[in-house]
Amino acid sequence: MKNNTLDKKEIEKFSNIAEEWWNPTGKFKPLHKFNPLRIKYIKDNLINDFDLKNKKKPLEGLKILDIGCGGGLLSEPLARLGAKVTGIDPLKRNIEIAKHHLKISKLNIKYYNFSPEKFKSNYKYDVILNMEIVEHVENVDFFINQSAKFLKKSGIMFVATLNQTLKSYLFAIIGAEYILKWLPIGTHDWQKFIKPAELTKICKKNSLSLKTVDGMSFNPIIGKWNISTDKSVNYIAKFNKN
Repeated sequence: MKNNTLDKKEIEKFSNIAEEWWNPTGKFKPLHKFNPLRIKYIKDNLINDFDLKNKKKPLEGLKILDIGCGGGLLSEPLARLGAKVTGIDPLKRNIEIAKHHLKISKLNIKYYNFSPEKFKSNYKYDVILNMEIVEHVENVDFFINQSAKFLKKSGIMFVATLNQTLKSYLFAIIGAEYILKWLPIGTHDWQKFIKPAELTKICKKNSLSLKTVDGMSFNPIIGKWNISTDKSVNYIAKFNKN
């Protein structure tokens, strides 16, 4: 097992488009469309699981670690909801862009240029986010192991990724990259997609119990993402630390 989560090809790939993070019509346009669903899903689950009562700042009091935070597209909305957010990313340019955007948003987020195996923290987090990241790392087993060490007992880890199915190859690669041009060609490697059962097995080895797994589907008619029973392409899983 490689004691390293960095895939050099993936780092280079995302370095080339890092300037686009906050452009809603640029290379990350699909992520901008995807983001409202991710925010709502995380918020609703956390309100229920932690029995949070503050309506104005519903996530107030929660410490969240956003691993592979990119330019901060998810970190910022969660900070607005009251969470104390830390974002880490192995790509230096991503962190520079995230920090630059903080000057506009004026939010209190800590960003660090680290992969999880290099990151150090004085405390454990209530919530860990691994959103659309495991399909880009060198070693998923080691990545989950290094992510889980920052999670409190009974804390929650969200993992959003792509299933390894024929449908995901046709939709996420052939459709999204080659036909619809939603993503740059080469954004995804189908060999790195992971089935929910395999992800659950890896997480179980690292003291993480599966609580829920939901599909996420795009409705082209209304141009929106929705939570779905169809997990054959995109899915999001929620785990609790034992």
